[in-house]
Amino acid sequence: MGEVRHWQAARDIAGETPIWVAEEGLFYWTDCCAPAIHRAAPGATTCETFTPSEIVTALARRASGGWIVLTHGGPAFWAGFGSDLVPAVNAVADRPGHRCNDGAVDRAGRLWLGTMHKEDLNDSGGTLWRVDADLSLHEMATGFAVPNGIAFSPDDTVLYLTDMFHGRIVAYDFDLSAGTIANPRDFAVVPAEDGWPDGLIVDAEGYLWSAHWGGWRVTRYAPDGTIAAVLRLPVSNVTCMGFGGADLRELVITSANLMLSEDDLAAQPLAGDVFTARPGVAGLLEHAFAG
Repeated sequence: MGEVRHWQAARDIAGETPIWVAEEGLFYWTDCCAPAIHRAAPGATTCETFTPSEIVTALARRASGGWIVLTHGGPAFWAGFGSDLVPAVNAVADRPGHRCNDGAVDRAGRLWLGTMHKEDLNDSGGTLWRVDADLSLHEMATGFAVPNGIAFSPDDTVLYLTDMFHGRIVAYDFDLSAGTIANPRDFAVVPAEDGWPDGLIVDAEGYLWSAHWGGWRVTRYAPDGTIAAVLRLPVSNVTCMGFGGADLRELVITSANLMLSEDDLAAQPLAGDVFTARPGVAGLLEHAFAG
């Protein structure tokens, strides 16, 4: 599945949501535990970093230009480097002690996001929300211990969601036109020795890629939930992936140094850095928010 190579010495506390911006020829990603958004071209030895006024936990493109990003309070608009965040909607107004985590946009241009308890990672009050183009907020499902990576099958019939600290990836029947989900079931249950499932994407063949926090790996799952391949990383806390490059075959993988002891950090000097691989399959461009 390709050799994993060290790419960027980002030293992120928790790198997240690498996204390819084709018109710029750049990958963007965020540090979801520090106010930092990075960008770099494939093959570049260094990255450019912007410091927003708030921590950004996830990134998504906006159809009208710029970005919609997730802050702890909710989605915000961002015009790009040199511009600050403009709050769009408060997703946790009635959920004290909770914050936004990961998110993704469906083909119809709706933003799906997860909210989680700020301190108790085992709290099962994590919730999946849908944000429409008019910024209306809709509660779609709850009961998650840190809802994390969100992705959609290429034929738009399945929504996948990482239920991180319950150690599973959940699949739902997805109705694209209505923006609804139904029939939740376990797609994959991750053994404790393989870490916790974290970021999630889908490739052009409909296979899922899941990063493992504490698992030193990325797993590629077939559409039936069986393991098709494993990429090993030189760091334990692997957080997310994204395909890009001119042929959408460059896989960028982020990591974290959060929750590592001094001994762990000494043994993992690349923790928090960004890696690349060419696994022999193509990814999909991320959809843009319609609002």
